[in-house]
Amino acid sequence: MRQSELNAAASDALTLLAIPRVGIRDWHRRVRESGTATDALREFAGSPHIGQARADAAAAISKASDLGAHLIVHGDASYPPSLNDLTSCDDASITPAPPVLFALGRLELLAQPAVAVVGTRHATAAGLRAAERIARGCSDAGALVISGLARGVDAAAHTGALGGKGSTLAIIGTGLDVAYPADHRGLQQRIARDALVMTEYAAGARATRGSFPERNRLIAALAQLTIVVEAGHRSGALLTAYAAASLNRACAAVPGAFDSAASLGSNEMLRDGAHVIASVDDALALLDLARADDSSAIARTSLTAAERAIWDVLGDAPLNLDVVVDRAGWAADACLAAVTTLELKGLVRATVAGALHRA
Repeated sequence: MRQSELNAAASDALTLLAIPRVGIRDWHRRVRESGTATDALREFAGSPHIGQARADAAAAISKASDLGAHLIVHGDASYPPSLNDLTSCDDASITPAPPVLFALGRLELLAQPAVAVVGTRHATAAGLRAAERIARGCSDAGALVISGLARGVDAAAHTGALGGKGSTLAIIGTGLDVAYPADHRGLQQRIARDALVMTEYAAGARATRGSFPERNRLIAALAQLTIVVEAGHRSGALLTAYAAASLNRACAAVPGAFDSAASLGSNEMLRDGAHVIASVDDALALLDLARADDSSAIARTSLTAAERAIWDVLGDAPLNLDVVVDRAGWAADACLAAVTTLELKGLVRATVAGALHRA
């Protein structure tokens, strides 16, 4: 559609949705019966609510334009076809696809294979590390990493994906001009600039109790695979996994300690048949993607003998420095210097406790 046609379609779609007692499910029923939102609006030609509904729609489109946002209207070629599964889903607890989406960033990213990486806001250090590494590996392999911009696992997933060769999509439960949580404003702006932020809520909309479950269904529908890194017994991430299963998408989880509160829900997923993610390769196999070439290989060709010894000792699992020194076979001062250089090169990272692992 041309921009004028897209704006007109968005106006009619949003007007119909703004009429009292016309929810998303009823919106789809009326459009299905009438043919288009424009046709469905004829039923309300004499309604006392039509004027305010049109004003609300116009305001939403104007604010989106001021932000430089894309309008993605149901029925247009730019609308993600995978979201239509929400409308045809037999599970009555899952809300159908949004009539209009608002987005900032690169819409072309929606054409990439997609994986959702989600989990608890109260993640452990191991959970944050796993989320970042999985997202980074999937991003490097060409996948779009989707998450919900929440604290904890979500933020780690977005950060990891941005550090890879691919990209990330943040689905938020507010308007595009609202950051929730507020301290993620910088991350949200970075994703909008370098990747993609998307929401079904008009500018100015604040977070509500119901907006996050609604956000979760979009994450599940847009991803062909949902990975739960850590989730407590009643974590919202489990709602994303439930929606994914209802939509016949693959679900997976990272195993956690059996007595860890942060992993109770994700471990229950594994008990009930979810795929196990024990490495990045497990995620890539489910996505039918090949691991990207090791981006650090060229850097390693110029390593000193001490640096190479440190690198060869380290793996994905963190090791204490004294263990690294002992296994590397070099003097402690030489190992410390080599570790510092490897960290500066971005090849090695330290945990909060000081243990070392490959970046």
